[in-house]
Amino acid sequence: MTDRKLRLDAVAAGTLLFCCAVWGLGQVASKVALAEIPPLMQVAARSLGAALLVALWAHARGIRLFERDGTLVAGLLCGALFAVEFGCIFIGLTHTSASRMVVFVYLSPFVVALGMPLIARSERLDGWQVLGLVAAFSGVAWAFAEGFQRPSAGDRQWLGDALGVAGAVFWGATTLVIRGSRLSQAAPEKTLMYQLVLAAVLLGLASGLAGERWPAAPSALSLMSLAFQTLVVCFASYLLWFWLIRHYPATQLASFTLLTPISGLLAGMVLLGEPATPRLLAALVAVGLGIWLVNRPARALA
Repeated sequence: MTDRKLRLDAVAAGTLLFCCAVWGLGQVASKVALAEIPPLMQVAARSLGAALLVALWAHARGIRLFERDGTLVAGLLCGALFAVEFGCIFIGLTHTSASRMVVFVYLSPFVVALGMPLIARSERLDGWQVLGLVAAFSGVAWAFAEGFQRPSAGDRQWLGDALGVAGAVFWGATTLVIRGSRLSQAAPEKTLMYQLVLAAVLLGLASGLAGERWPAAPSALSLMSLAFQTLVVCFASYLLWFWLIRHYPATQLASFTLLTPISGLLAGMVLLGEPATPRLLAALVAVGLGIWLVNRPARALA
């Protein structure tokens, strides 16, 4: 018996809209806090705080997080991938803009689309889907080249952009591990707890080795940004995301996340005054077209 659904419904769509809006704002909140709180320390702190919230939530609902269910190996792998993903993203944000980062990170749906046939043979790519991948990667490559030719976020913009792409790969890999392992049947709280705990531990150690220090007197804005990331992004939205992965098709969920680059791009422009260059906008359109082609309804182009 399974409770997995074959297509997205109104509940899934509404939940995804909320998550995409939150994730777009999350990139801006991270960038704001980076002015005072170092990147690895920031990820470790928000992960630790969110892990405590998940533990309290699970206890209140009677969800067992520590019983043996065959998910340990996959859970540790997901946690390590999650830690590396956000290490890349937060370090990348010190070199590039939040607007650019959010576009590059949301290449992750293509990692899912490419990897899903290895998990479910029925999800092999057809010609239109391959065309979608080519369109998306061409647009992103063109925007990425801007970091070498006319950087708008500093001389090391190319490095921040590259770390955003790496973050996308690790995010997509995390989704594939969850779908292809016993984590797909585990409680969302347990799936999220693996990732938050590993991120807190691994990135906390990396922060110490890198010599990062907590600011002596962080501003209210930085603390509010960190609190938003902890409570709304890491706890609420990620818990909802892993619930969605358990119940709905991964490729359809991934395609819906196109809304996040749009909200992130707008938030970066409005709240941080970041430039939206023509190349970045072209990349956004190319990614949107590619995601639609990869995840279009079967008869849409018949």
